Amino acid sequence: MSIGQDVGSWRELKHHMSTAVVLAGGVLIGAITIYVAASLLPTAVQEIGGRPLYAWTMTAFLISQVVATMLVGRSLSRYGGAGSYLIGFGVFAVGSVLCAVSPSMPILLLGRGVQGFGAGLLTGLGFALIHSALPRRLWSRGSALISAMFGVGNFAGPALGGFSAQFGSWRMAFAVLAGAAVVLAVFVRRALSRGERTAQGAPVPVASLALVVAAAGAVGVAGILTNGVAMAALLALGLALVAAFLVAENRGTSSVLPRSVYRAGSKLRWIYLSIMVLASGVAVETFLPLFGQQLGGLPPAAAGFFAAALSLGWSASQLVSASAHRATTVRRLLLAGPACLAAAFALLGLMQTGQPPLPLVLAWLPVLLVGGSGIGIAMPHLSVAAMTSAPDDEAGKAAGAIATVLTMSTAFGATIAGLLVNLGGPSVVTSARLLLFGFAAISAAGLYTARRTG
Repeated sequence: MSIGQDVGSWRELKHHMSTAVVLAGGVLIGAITIYVAASLLPTAVQEIGGRPLYAWTMTAFLISQVVATMLVGRSLSRYGGAGSYLIGFGVFAVGSVLCAVSPSMPILLLGRGVQGFGAGLLTGLGFALIHSALPRRLWSRGSALISAMFGVGNFAGPALGGFSAQFGSWRMAFAVLAGAAVVLAVFVRRALSRGERTAQGAPVPVASLALVVAAAGAVGVAGILTNGVAMAALLALGLALVAAFLVAENRGTSSVLPRSVYRAGSKLRWIYLSIMVLASGVAVETFLPLFGQQLGGLPPAAAGFFAAALSLGWSASQLVSASAHRATTVRRLLLAGPACLAAAFALLGLMQTGQPPLPLVLAWLPVLLVGGSGIGIAMPHLSVAAMTSAPDDEAGKAAGAIATVLTMSTAFGATIAGLLVNLGGPSVVTSARLLLFGFAAISAAGLYTARRTG
C-alpha cells in the first residue's frame, strides 16, 4: 500500500470544482435517499396505504443499489464517465419522480428500486472516477470529500423527509431529489470528458451478481423481522451467501472485486475489511433516537440530533484528516480510527442506565462525535490505499469496489444492529448495551484488519 504521499490542497481542488461537484453530489443524493424515506413514510402510509410493505422500501432500495455498484465498470467501458453519469442521474430522477407521484405502495416500491439503481451507479462512479478525473495528489482530498457525503446524507436525509412530512407534502422530498439530480447532470459535460472510456469491460459476473443479490435480500428480510431466531438464521444465510460469492469470485472468469484481492499476501482484502468495519458502525444511529427518547427523556428533535452526531463527527474529521501525508501519521490514523470508534461505543454502553440524569445524557454527544471522528480520520486513507494497492490495470475496479463494500456494510450493519436490539428483549437498557458493546467488539476487530493493511 502506498502510504505517505504528496497531497494537494483544498485550494487546488477548487480548480476542479465541476468535477468535485459531480462526484460528491452524486454520492450525496444517493446517501440522502437511503434515509429520507424513514422520516416521511409514516405520513405517506396514511395517504396511500401499504403498511405491510412498509419495511420493503429500504430493502428494495439497498438491493438495487448493490446491483448497480457492481455494474459500474461495465457502464464505464461502454458509455464512458460522462455517459455513465448522465444515465445514473437520469435513472435516479425517474425513480424519484415515480416515488413523488406514487398512488400506492407497490408503485412507491418500484420507485425506490429505480432510485436505488441510480444511486448505486452514482455512488460507484464517484469512487471509480477519482483516480482518472483528479490528479493523483488530490486523491486523498477527493476521497475525503466523497466519503464525507455519506455522513452528510445520514442527517440530511431524515431532515429533508421530516421537513416535507411535517409541512404536509411528503412527495416534495422526492421532487427535490429529482430536481437535484437534473441540476447536477448539467455539470457533467463540463466535469468529465464525454468520450472518456475505460479499458474493454469484462463480461458481467452473473454468478457473483446473483449471490450478492441473494445475500442482500436475505439480510434485508432479516432486518425487517422481529423474531430474533429467524433474524439470526437469515443473517447466517446472508453470510453464507457472501462466502459463496467470494468463492465464485475467486474461481470465475470475471469478478466484481479486483483479482489481487484473492492473491496470497494481498493487502487489498484487509483494506476492504477495514472499510466494512468502520462503515457498519453507522448502523448504530438507527436506534439512537429511540434510546434518547426512552432512556434520556429527550424530545424527538433533540434525540434525532444525537443520532446525527456520529455522522457529523465522520464528515468533519475526514476533511481534516485528508491533509495527513506522512507514512507514520497515516498508519497511526488507520489504527486510531477503529480504536476511537470502539472506545466510544464501549463508553456509551457503560453510560446506558434507566432514567439517567440530564448531564449524563448530554455527555453522550461528545462521545458520539469522537466515535464518528474515528470513521473520518481513517476512511479517506483507506480509500486511497484501495486504489494504490491494486495493479494499475485494476485501479479503477479497486476504486469502484469501495462503493459495493460500503453498500453491503450498510445492509449487514443494519441487520446486526436490529438483531442485537431484539436480543435485549423488552428492556431498552439491555438492548442499548447489547447494541453498543456488540459494535464496540466489531470496531475493535478493525485494529487487526488495519494492522494488516500496512
